Amino acid sequence: MDTSFVDATSTTPAGAPTALRKLYLVRFGFAAVWAALLFATADTLGPLSVTLLVLYPLFDAACAIVDLRSAREGDRAVKRLYVNLALSVLAGISLAAAAASGIPAVLQVWGVWAVTAGITQLVVGVARRRMGGQGAMIASGGISTLAGASFVVQGGKSGATLTNLAGYAFLGGVFFLVSALRLKPAVQKV
Repeated sequence: MDTSFVDATSTTPAGAPTALRKLYLVRFGFAAVWAALLFATADTLGPLSVTLLVLYPLFDAACAIVDLRSAREGDRAVKRLYVNLALSVLAGISLAAAAASGIPAVLQVWGVWAVTAGITQLVVGVARRRMGGQGAMIASGGISTLAGASFVVQGGKSGATLTNLAGYAFLGGVFFLVSALRLKPAVQKV
């Protein structure tokens, strides 16, 4: 999930596209490895799968911190990044607690987080559209919102596994890769 904000009405620092490209490439790599590891352990909640589940939103929070460093001081973006940072940390804590109740509870917590992160990503993509490469982020935000709702529903059914979370994360990583490859090298004043 990309949860970074830059106001479309402000000037983006010249290094922001380069920083975002690097961040998006790292996010792709992380998502691919994370998805493979979770897929291998998706049938049960063991120490590795629980660690992975908690790690994902905490990694998202770390990415928000990295993004904060490239955002301009005084932009509304900074406030939004802090909100996202708090939501991701809260999601990590909530997933740790939900793991004690089983896979259905994990899916429901993940679903709520995916919906909120998806809406956030959609807004970010629209705000950053002038940078290029944001069509994938906009699509990813919309898909995340829908997927999150489906995870909440899946959590209410018996026989639920974490397999779909692995696919969700990998697809999100692919969207980051596409965005990284399509970012414009420099951003001009809007």
